[in-house]
Order: sequence, then structure tokens, then C-alpha cells
Amino acid sequence: MRRSAGRAGIKPQLLMAILYNESYKPHDPELERSWQRIKPDAAFGIANMHRAAFNETKRGRSFAGRSWEELPDNPELAVEAAAWHLHDLAARLPRRTRGTLSKDELLALGYNTGSGNMRAFATGAKPGAQAQSYLDRLHQNWAKAANAVQVP
Repeated sequence: MRRSAGRAGIKPQLLMAILYNESYKPHDPELERSWQRIKPDAAFGIANMHRAAFNETKRGRSFAGRSWEELPDNPELAVEAAAWHLHDLAARLPRRTRGTLSKDELLALGYNTGSGNMRAFATGAKPGAQAQSYLDRLHQNWAKAANAVQVP
């Protein structure tokens, strides 16, 4: 966790809190594949990453030759991809933001709702009920995430 976050230049605590947010569904590889057969646009792996986000994130990275289908079986790949996805989202944030949301909150919302919505929130748009629920869970998971990523 710390290694992937460090390489991507993001806070390990943010990455861990997002993984806690994304832990709402069971992450059994066979169950995920079964669900994907029913819902082809389902997300994979412990970071619940969608195919398009993974394919965009992997370009030019050390895991460029890897496949989205590997995520359910490879938590390390899922964590690395999530870290770099957050890095890419950070690069899309406007220089100046309006409103009360922190950079970490905006990145979490970007992870959950996409970069376009993240930019809208950064310029003052208010999160809807679903996005606010994601933020509320992020806040609930923040201290737990800090404890999980402490250096031993």
C-alpha cells in the first residue's frame, strides 16, 4: 500500500480509505467474474476498478501489459492501479478550487464519480446524495486507514 502510494505520489491514507470505501462488496474472484457475466460493466478487484479506468490508467506504466481481467486475482495490481488512477485524477484538478472540499475529498469523489464530476465539485458544485454518502464513508474510514498504513 505505502509503496504503491509513494510511487504514484499520493497519500497512503487516502488510498487505504478509498479501499475501505470500496470494500462494500465481496471480493471473491469467482463471484466477481460471475457478476461480470451478468453485468459486463461491473468493477473488478479490491479497488472496484472499471475496465475503462484501468485501461486508461495503465498506459505508459509498469503494468501496461497487464489485463483488467487480472484484478480479481491480483490485489497488488489492483492497489497499484488505484494509486496511479488517483495520481492521474490529481493531475486533472484545477489549480484553484472553490468550495469546502479538500484535495483528498475531491480525489475520492473523482475515484467514485469520475474526473468530470470531480472537476465540477472542485469549482463549487455540491455533491449529490450518493457522492455525499461516499464522502461520509471516507470520513468514517479515515482514522482506520491511518492506522492501517502506519510504518511498523
